[in-house]
Amino acid sequence: MKVMVFHIGVDRYALPLADVLRVVPVASLKALPGAPDFVRGLLDLHGEAIPVIDLSRLAGAPPDAVRYDTRILLVDVPAGGRRRRLGLKAERVIGVADIDGPLADAGVASAPWLGQVAAGTEGMLQLVDPDRMLAPDVEALLFGAGEAA
Repeated sequence: MKVMVFHIGVDRYALPLADVLRVVPVASLKALPGAPDFVRGLLDLHGEAIPVIDLSRLAGAPPDAVRYDTRILLVDVPAGGRRRRLGLKAERVIGVADIDGPLADAGVASAPWLGQVAAGTEGMLQLVDPDRMLAPDVEALLFGAGEAA
């Protein structure tokens, strides 16, 4: 499986490459007052307002300074009965890699968006599941409750 690898602090994480729609540089975001601190704001991408989540803050890690290799990974997530675009601010995006070995369950019930893990020569790599990224209250805040498809 091909994956996009990035860091949260010192740990390595990955999104299945099939889930990554686009990779964009970090840009200015419009703040969303009243949103949880891991919701960084709205990205204006060619006139489309895309909510952006900071993966470091979502994981409970301190936010990292924006670096030359910080990116926003665009994914589609289920929200309001349809697929909606979401930006994931990721630190130190390394690039594409292959996971060739077996995947093991991580057993992280408190963070349902964290998936299976793979061992490798560079250490453990944990998958991120964008479909399980948003709690219902955050989904309603970002995309509205019960919007028609």
